[in-house]
Amino acid sequence: MRKPQQQGDVLLEPIDSLPVGEQKTIAKGRCVLAHGESGHFHVLENDEAELIQIGEKLLLKLGKQATLVHEEHKPQTLEPGIWEIGRVQEYDWFSKMQRRVID
Repeated sequence: MRKPQQQGDVLLEPIDSLPVGEQKTIAKGRCVLAHGESGHFHVLENDEAELIQIGEKLLLKLGKQATLVHEEHKPQTLEPGIWEIGRVQEYDWFSKMQRRVID
């Protein structure tokens, strides 16, 4: 059973299938999931990895287990399947605004 994963400000949610819509392949093999504010990247290198965009959604399709790495965080092992990539959000109750967490 795949569970959601988080590495810094990157959130990965397992999904059962690709959403309907036009698919655009962003990368294959070496997939940069996010650029950190510190200049580091959340990167996954796997010959069976494909980074896809469908509408506003960024998705990772893995054919085999892979490791997500970042210089400032612990490596995360991802199981095969489809993962929706998001960014952690925080809500400021004083300003009543939601903003992306900066890593």
